Amino acid sequence: MTERRLPQALSRFLSDYGMALVLLLLCVYYSAVTFALQDPSGVYGGEKLADQLANPSGNPQILIVTRDTREDNAFADALRHRLNHSAYRIVGDVRGSPADARAALQRIADSGEKLDLIAAPRAVSEWAVLRHVSDRFPQLGDVSVVTPRQYWWPNFLKADNLRNIADQIVIIAILAAGMTFVVITGGIDLSVGSLIALAAVMATLLIRDVAGAESSTANGMFWSCLAAAALCGLCGLFSGAMVTFFQVPAFIVTLAMMLVARGLASEVSRGASIYQVPASFLWLGGGADLFGIPNGVVLMIALYIAADIVMTRMTLGRYVYAIGGNAEAARLSGVPVRRVLLLVYALSGALAGVGGVVMASRLRSGAPTYGFMYELYAIAAVVVGGTSLSGGEGKMFGTLIGAFIIAVIKNGMNLTGVTPFRQDVVFGTVILGAVLLDRLKKSLPARSEKRS
Repeated sequence: MTERRLPQALSRFLSDYGMALVLLLLCVYYSAVTFALQDPSGVYGGEKLADQLANPSGNPQILIVTRDTREDNAFADALRHRLNHSAYRIVGDVRGSPADARAALQRIADSGEKLDLIAAPRAVSEWAVLRHVSDRFPQLGDVSVVTPRQYWWPNFLKADNLRNIADQIVIIAILAAGMTFVVITGGIDLSVGSLIALAAVMATLLIRDVAGAESSTANGMFWSCLAAAALCGLCGLFSGAMVTFFQVPAFIVTLAMMLVARGLASEVSRGASIYQVPASFLWLGGGADLFGIPNGVVLMIALYIAADIVMTRMTLGRYVYAIGGNAEAARLSGVPVRRVLLLVYALSGALAGVGGVVMASRLRSGAPTYGFMYELYAIAAVVVGGTSLSGGEGKMFGTLIGAFIIAVIKNGMNLTGVTPFRQDVVFGTVILGAVLLDRLKKSLPARSEKRS
């Protein structure tokens, strides 16, 4: 009895928590190997330096020097805001090049004023003009250059990097959600990468030619993007019809659709990028409105919650699992197999269209080259997430974990300097390992039954 329960418990544990455990271990590993000395920057760096400079003696005069970049401007704004409420007297705020810093120092020296401190990010403090300032400008007196204190922290766990991981996986995760429906039924959809290109081209084309190009309103952009996603849904519906009514293998049908969709995108755009869209089009792919979380990530989370509800709480989800387990038995039990398969492939196409719209928004353009190889990444996310290629088994949030595993591996390898060629080897090994794990999960209960 005990021998029988142990494999079953192990199989259940691997099924429910295996991929989440892998994701956790990957995060721990990349945190360890990217542990490095950090230079505070941005708002945090400015506030940290202000804390270091707290409670000065007298009324020291300070010059703020940064580069004219978004991050350095945030550093300077935060530091200036804090110092304005202190005993420091800010005599200048330079945001530019070493030449600008030299000009400011010369101006202060010519005015006969003294300078006590120069506050700067560490990268700026390495400028030649800020080295040995007292020797170069003796009129200023004894000047010290101060920077935020360094600290040890993993590059992988930096807030910007974690946000980047979530942002970069959005499109693949959206594709993988649709792919999960298809794979659970025992099918496959190779067309989703090309549908990204078709949706991106059609959305930007409609915005340019119908909605007013750069002067397009939010309403015009919305309907253009909706039409593009609907077109991809129709392409998926066509693939589903070929699979259900003509019994053409899904691999062949979607391979053909992959070529057709890419060709249509190239023909419609004449092989060129379409970029005549307003700046506000960046809102979906590049904006961040909810607690600083990118809008694309919010959309991805909402889609996965909806998809999980469909698969776990609705009749359609039960039908999808039943078809994947045994399509003929499902048909004899009254499941409308053809209608479900049509809907599943249409959903996969429509979600690919949504992914294409997100990519077009992120890049503020549409091109027939978008989405290349994305179908393989989507399939990898589904398989790594625990969905069986044999059909009948899988979970939406497992796919989401699989997508994050791929993103973490790719990001971690980039941080550790792994070449793209080696990355392909690693990804192939990960996919193979996921398939072997799936086989292991199925073989353990079978072996247990034989022993009993």
